[in-house]
Amino acid sequence: RRRRGATGRRRRRRAGAASRERASRRAGARLVPRRGARRSAAGARRRPLLRPRARRRAATETSPRPPRWRGFRRPAAATRGKSRCAYRRGRAGWATSSARRGRTGRRCRPPNPRRRGARAAPALSPCRPPRARAGGSGSRLHECGPWAAAAAPPPAEVVEPAASKAHANLQLILSGEASIGLSLEFLVRSNKTDTLILTGMKKAADQRNSLCHSAIVLAHSLMNAGTTADSFLRDNLEWLSRATNWAKFSATATLGVIHRGHVKQALSLLAPYLPQAGMSASPYSEGGALFALGIIHANHGHSIRAYLLDALRSAGTNEVVQHGCALGIGISMMGSEDEDLYEELKGVLFNDSAVAGEAAALAMGLLMLGSASPKAIEEMLGYAHDTAHEKIIRGLAIGIALCMYGREEEADPLVTTLLHEQDPILRYGAMYTIAFAFAATGSNAALRKCLHVAVSDVSDDVRRAAVIAIGFVLANTPAQCPRVVKLLAESYNPHVRYGSAFAVGISCAGSGSKEALELLTPMLSDPVDYVRQGALLASSMVLMQSADHKADSKLSKHREDLRKVVGDKHEDTMTKFGAIVATGLLDAGGRNVTIGLTSRTGNKIMPAIVGMGIFSHFWFWHPLLLFVSLAFTPTAAIGLNADLRMPQWRFKSGAPPSAFAYPPPTSNEKKEVASTVATASLSTTAKAAKIDKAKKAEAEAAEKAKAAERAEEERVAKEKADLAARDAMLAKLTELHKRGSLSGVLHASLTGVAAKSEGGGAADAGDAMDTSADAGAAGKPSLEALVGEVREAHARGDISTAAVAAVLKLQPDKADEAEFDFEVLENPSRVLRSQERFCSLLPASRYEPVAKGRTSGVIMLKDTAPDAEEELLPLPAALAAASEGAEEEEPAPPEPFELPA
Repeated sequence: RRRRGATGRRRRRRAGAASRERASRRAGARLVPRRGARRSAAGARRRPLLRPRARRRAATETSPRPPRWRGFRRPAAATRGKSRCAYRRGRAGWATSSARRGRTGRRCRPPNPRRRGARAAPALSPCRPPRARAGGSGSRLHECGPWAAAAAPPPAEVVEPAASKAHANLQLILSGEASIGLSLEFLVRSNKTDTLILTGMKKAADQRNSLCHSAIVLAHSLMNAGTTADSFLRDNLEWLSRATNWAKFSATATLGVIHRGHVKQALSLLAPYLPQAGMSASPYSEGGALFALGIIHANHGHSIRAYLLDALRSAGTNEVVQHGCALGIGISMMGSEDEDLYEELKGVLFNDSAVAGEAAALAMGLLMLGSASPKAIEEMLGYAHDTAHEKIIRGLAIGIALCMYGREEEADPLVTTLLHEQDPILRYGAMYTIAFAFAATGSNAALRKCLHVAVSDVSDDVRRAAVIAIGFVLANTPAQCPRVVKLLAESYNPHVRYGSAFAVGISCAGSGSKEALELLTPMLSDPVDYVRQGALLASSMVLMQSADHKADSKLSKHREDLRKVVGDKHEDTMTKFGAIVATGLLDAGGRNVTIGLTSRTGNKIMPAIVGMGIFSHFWFWHPLLLFVSLAFTPTAAIGLNADLRMPQWRFKSGAPPSAFAYPPPTSNEKKEVASTVATASLSTTAKAAKIDKAKKAEAEAAEKAKAAERAEEERVAKEKADLAARDAMLAKLTELHKRGSLSGVLHASLTGVAAKSEGGGAADAGDAMDTSADAGAAGKPSLEALVGEVREAHARGDISTAAVAAVLKLQPDKADEAEFDFEVLENPSRVLRSQERFCSLLPASRYEPVAKGRTSGVIMLKDTAPDAEEELLPLPAALAAASEGAEEEEPAPPEPFELPA
């Protein structure tokens, strides 16, 4: 009876353990022995009592999760005699084992590990090779269980070269290096900045007004953002030397906007201005250079983190250098939540320096962007209550708002707390908290709060911020913003009118909305100077990348208004400042960028929203105006192949070239109006006419003889001009071929020179450029034949419209030129938002977009002829590390220059 009782207890214990095992297997849990399991004399676990425990996978674990334990029944007759373990499905296929074959309906179960007489597992497991057996040679556990899969080390994966290349390309895409390099390459190639506009503003503005001087420097940086073109500053060093103190800080920081994305050469570009050990230059140029370094690495600053951190620690008590370094850290490391940087910035903040503390507070908010960190918010809000500096409080208010970026309803308690503060600056921060938390959401609750504060708060700054926040909330629906703020634009309060203008500019940027322009037109003649300033800035933002360049268009009229305001000596300085900056915004990025807070798919662009939000605070601090460069988005179509290289690819735009052309260049020539004078008739006129008639008859005969001689001379001169034009056109075709705008086969057919080899094509083309009086010498085509072949190639889509225009412009007689009905664009090319619906593929195009219908942005292309030789454009510098074989160097940085003291 005692033996039967012990046997029954063992059976019940085994049944309970088995039921727990089956339950855990169904739940996908991992079985582990209990702590109280019995141990043998050797110390090994002999009778483990198994219990389920939730699976905890390590962060570095790469092995896939073992499938859930399931038994299986015998397969069909076609596979009779074979069994397949559930843990080997899809891996090793079917495995045969007489030990596990069983009867029909019998499940494949592991041997009971607690059974004393259980035999060991067979040497050859039917479900796993011998080397992959889990639990060692003495293990009684079935090798197919989830505990065995977890205990066995994962086999080393053999990474193929193609997979490693794909991983490298994927890393480039996700890190943003690919897009930064492509944008930089496009902006440098397509730069159309008109320096005559800057020269005209420099001459028209008051030379003694430092504010206008600073505005022109800022406008220059916006017009050349990302193009690396700073020739205007180099040509006007004496004029630039008038910048002193904080104007020098802003002037140095503009170099970061001009060279934004040039990350590999950033330190060498700014070396003359950055702080150096043992040398003390102007603290304003040093602080501006650190800020510029952060702008170049905006949102990708991990490579300069250590440098900026050392610079911040080495700044000592120099608040100007601390100010620039803090702004550089914030803009380069935004959203990183770096605790070390946060603590360093907090130390600068607690020094209670107004200048350095404002930048440190703003940088703390940028570091904790979107984190909603209770610790950071509590510390910043607590210090805002303790300090007496308005600049620091304002920086903390914006920093708190940045912490709540994209949090939507989660930010409501904080907004309520800030709205009940007595300090108007903190209520001002509450409005920007709504702007960042509900940006591009169209939330009705957020709009109600903003509208209520806009008409009820006693502070003008808070009311202005509430109206500006409406523009951020409605950024995804720009058509609604003019209707929402229409009544506010007619308010008696000028701050509310300014806010309504700015809200329309933010929401409708780059849209060319007629409703927005109609709302802004009355404010251009507002009696308050800063309202006119806001209206000019907002109008430029709305008209960015507008394609209507007619004399009576809104864009032409706006350009004329800006020119008049800048040149008017009686205009207020604030309005002039706004007009100069608005001119820079209108032609930003070499006339190739626009402001966009949302992507084409409707997703929010975090740097753009943050940049526009901080840009709106240039009201208090002009260096913050440079944050608007974060919102610049290239209006480009960039095609890439599987290796992230740009091939020679062309596509068609169904509109005439003039419909979406660049604005015409500015000319210094003054238009002369011919005046008509009435002719007086005298009495001696008739007598003199008879004498003149006889003289004219004699002169006509001599003139006919001279005319024949002139005709012969003109014929000879025309032949020489045709030959010179032919040679110039051939030289232009060779130049286009070297730039990648013309394929080698087409270049050989047009110039009459056969390409001998892939590397010798340029040399052969250069030999064909030798001028000769005889058109047939060296196999050169005639001018008429060359023009006809170029036009035929354009009709087939083998050459772009821009290249054809550059070649045909060299003709001696251009009277018969007619505009094309369509335009052939090459890769990469400028494509406006309004132009996208006209774009399509050419009939015989070798490349097709992977995403059907995509005509702008970065376009991944599928090669329909992968076996044919591929002609590629020069490799962007940012992608050189991922290329195979060829390693091309990044373009050399321009020569450094120093701002005169």
